[in-house]
Amino acid sequence: MDRSSTAASKLRAFVRLGRPLFLVGGVIMFGLGTALSGSFHLARYLLGQLAVTALQLMTHYANDYFDYAADCANTTPTRWSGGSRVLPDGELPREVALAAALACAGVGAVMAAVLAAIAGAWTLAALAAIALLAWEYSAPPLRLCARGLGELATAIVVTVLVPWLGFALQASPSHASTAALAGAVVPPALLQIAMLLAIEIPDRAGDAASGKRTLVVRLGAARAALLYATITALAYLWLPLAAALHLLPRSVALVASLPAPIAAWRIARIARDHRDRTAYERLAFFAVFLLVVTAGCELLALLASNAGTTNPV
Repeated sequence: MDRSSTAASKLRAFVRLGRPLFLVGGVIMFGLGTALSGSFHLARYLLGQLAVTALQLMTHYANDYFDYAADCANTTPTRWSGGSRVLPDGELPREVALAAALACAGVGAVMAAVLAAIAGAWTLAALAAIALLAWEYSAPPLRLCARGLGELATAIVVTVLVPWLGFALQASPSHASTAALAGAVVPPALLQIAMLLAIEIPDRAGDAASGKRTLVVRLGAARAALLYATITALAYLWLPLAAALHLLPRSVALVASLPAPIAAWRIARIARDHRDRTAYERLAFFAVFLLVVTAGCELLALLASNAGTTNPV
């Protein structure tokens, strides 16, 4: 193999190490908060999204670095769980992941400083909280994912703090509705936890063998499957309730409910699929699908309802 093909192979491995498909979730959740603000400042949006993406990439690289033992012990990975597989397969040295994580953290810090100069010092605190929780998800000393707290921490970061940051960078008190933000983030927050439960089921044996005590390891697969079904159902039951309480426009709640039939199918199947290794790929994929599509439907419905009413700056 010549040098150019070797370099290209390593570049492709490095891209896979960052798990770029998962970046879509950060874009949607940041956009959701921005859409709820009722205003749009392009510079703040772009800088905020760059900061969020940098810290998300930091998390992906750090996860592969600190979860190396669990990923090596995992004999049932899927395309959506078990890490990128780049490090266990020896495609890149493990240290590359740590270096990339630190570099992305540096980019996030620079963006936080720029946003602080533009929007106020509060952005430093917000992005510091996001970075700290994201880093400690897999890194010592807290290593939240190994304590059964990673699922909650991830929901707080991805589906609460990220949309809140997008919202706060745009909003002014005269036209912002924090109640609407709260109403909109509940379904993604619940589905984020459900997604992690689903993708931890294929990883359970490898995680347990390496001492990584995720919520699925602690509960066992059967109880984790029941929790998945309950949380997923609550996410979609919340939508009509939020509309009735005027926390969400009815049109947004209706559009966000479109994936509910698929959710019902997954709830009906989870009791069998969690025991069937051949179903792990489907189990993980549809958990990711429900989160991304439901949050995406919320965002599209909000953008449609905001068309012509936002104030570009």
